[in-house]
Amino acid sequence: MATTADFKNGMCIEFNGKIYTIVQFQHVKPGKGGAFVRTKLKSIETGKVLENTFNSGVKVNEVRVERRPYQFLYKDDMGYNFMHVETFEQISLPESQVDNPDLLKEGQNVEMMVEAEKEQILTCELPPFVEMEITYTEPGFKGDTASSNALKPATIETGATISVPLFINTGDRIKVDTRTREYAERIKDK
Repeated sequence: MATTADFKNGMCIEFNGKIYTIVQFQHVKPGKGGAFVRTKLKSIETGKVLENTFNSGVKVNEVRVERRPYQFLYKDDMGYNFMHVETFEQISLPESQVDNPDLLKEGQNVEMMVEAEKEQILTCELPPFVEMEITYTEPGFKGDTASSNALKPATIETGATISVPLFINTGDRIKVDTRTREYAERIKDK
């Protein structure tokens, strides 16, 4: 058990039967009345952020969460199959627990958030940027648009479609931001 005095950014707590991480908190001591703690909590399951106020000294359940490295192996009828990179233990997850599953390719490393006491996997997060090859996109021509930030749809090697600048062609390798699903940069050939 922890109290509001133990709050720190990144701490995981149980609130209304679900697990939240503290994004931001502020101790407030008004001139009149009792002190309280104003917080922003992010749901680990849904990613939604909510604001909540706790009275000072309230006890909360602290949840111990560990980040563990896994590697994506393949997808089958059972879901997405991963292997722990240190213990070689294999697990299967449903699509709902994987962030941006259409940006996963075989052999890619991911990070799992695991509730340590129950050994329950909460989320599967991709690295912030992944390298992908463009498998199909319409050719772009100089002078196509009046603005310099025009985008066109492109299909990447995993089958996902993202928007890329006009100068990107089929066969180019690019970096994709997995948090926003947007084009980040073109990878230069070595």
